[in-house]
Amino acid sequence: MRNAVRRLRSLPLRSRLALLVAAAVAFAVAAVSVTCWFIVQNRLYNEVDNRLGNANTHQLLDDTPYVTALLASCPVGPAGDSAGRPSYFYMQLVTSQGRSCVLPQSEGVVRVTPTDRRIAARPDLSIRTFHNSTDSAGNNVRVMVVAIPLQGGPDAQPYPGAVFTLGLSLKDTEKTLDGLALLLLLVSGVGVIGAGAAGLAVARAGLRPVDELTEAVEHVARTEDLTIRIPVADDTEDEIARLSRSFNSMTSALASSRDLQQQLIADAGHELRTPLTSLRTNIELLTRSEETGRPLPESDRKALLASVKAQVTELASLIGDLQELSRAEAQRGERVQVVAFQDTVEEALRRARLRGPELTITAALSPWFVRAEPAALERAVVNILDNAVKFSPEGGTVEVVLDAGVLTVRDHGPGIPADELPHVFDRFWRSPSARALPGSGLGLSIVARTVQHAGGRVALAPADGGGTVATVSLPGAPTPPPERP
Repeated sequence: MRNAVRRLRSLPLRSRLALLVAAAVAFAVAAVSVTCWFIVQNRLYNEVDNRLGNANTHQLLDDTPYVTALLASCPVGPAGDSAGRPSYFYMQLVTSQGRSCVLPQSEGVVRVTPTDRRIAARPDLSIRTFHNSTDSAGNNVRVMVVAIPLQGGPDAQPYPGAVFTLGLSLKDTEKTLDGLALLLLLVSGVGVIGAGAAGLAVARAGLRPVDELTEAVEHVARTEDLTIRIPVADDTEDEIARLSRSFNSMTSALASSRDLQQQLIADAGHELRTPLTSLRTNIELLTRSEETGRPLPESDRKALLASVKAQVTELASLIGDLQELSRAEAQRGERVQVVAFQDTVEEALRRARLRGPELTITAALSPWFVRAEPAALERAVVNILDNAVKFSPEGGTVEVVLDAGVLTVRDHGPGIPADELPHVFDRFWRSPSARALPGSGLGLSIVARTVQHAGGRVALAPADGGGTVATVSLPGAPTPPPERP
């Protein structure tokens, strides 16, 4: 059994489907054929029983002296003269001892069965039974067993110790049943073969999209070409169409992800080139001064070291931003928890005040709890505040408000031109007017990604009276229970 199941699993899917369809049809056809055969058999046997029951045997059975004489002589076979004999009937008297007394008109001799002997031992005029037996030649015979009345009239009593059996050959019935069985077998065979062929054709037609999908997957694995698509009709909604659409969506997402990855690598290389070139130049100057024995003036040396330090800091910040953008979604999901948004903003404000001591930063914070990664959310708020501090004029004001899950940060700087607003959240994009300022161009990208993962929205817009207003909206989360003292 296990080997058969293993061999079945090793077959192609279309072959398995065709075999399953053929097996299902074979089972259904076999059940219908067997049921039909037994129904026809029962009908034919009923007709034979009706024919036996309608046979005129009253004159014979009511002739008590004839019955008595027949039992006394008890012939073991029919008489040679068959004149006046009914066609095909087997007629005999059977005693409780199993003796068979054959009437002269009988077609032949029927084997006595235990049923005949049992009824003969205790005959009852109201009993009439039917059963199968065989004649002396081995042919099947349908037999009716009836009691013999001792005398005519309503007060008749059964003849003691003997019964009358009337039989009819089943040759014609069996011939009909054999022909029906052969016909059902042929029809069943044709039906099973046709079902298998139809199942194979349906499997081939139904699995054609699967073959196309397999070829597409193999093509992608072989060539890494993610532009391939499987054609799907717009009005098709079956499982194969859904699978094809899912594959097309997957390849589109993979192609987009690969393009973004390549773009990220290209942009990162471009951004890293400038600080690395400057850092290399400064280090070469310091090294050359040491090798030639002509030290640089102290002021120039300090300026070079300060520049090296600033460039190393910029590189570290850029690498940190790249790591933040490249973190997997699973790593983010493991750290998500309910966070007090107002506490996160308060901590970011503390850091922003240290970076812009000459600015006035006002804050109005209302309690609000969100589901987010604490460190990523704080970094996003710090990035927004850093931009406000960076672009605010000396002695300016930054206004921070948190109300009902909406954080707004408004500065009074030069603002963002309308044609640059669609690009502010792109990776490595920096305004031409801000390229001289420190930064990697990844801060707002990190903000957008963090807010999106928390289920919120972020936007930048010009502020009334000049400057820029940044808006972060995050959905609320259930308030955590207070900690026990």
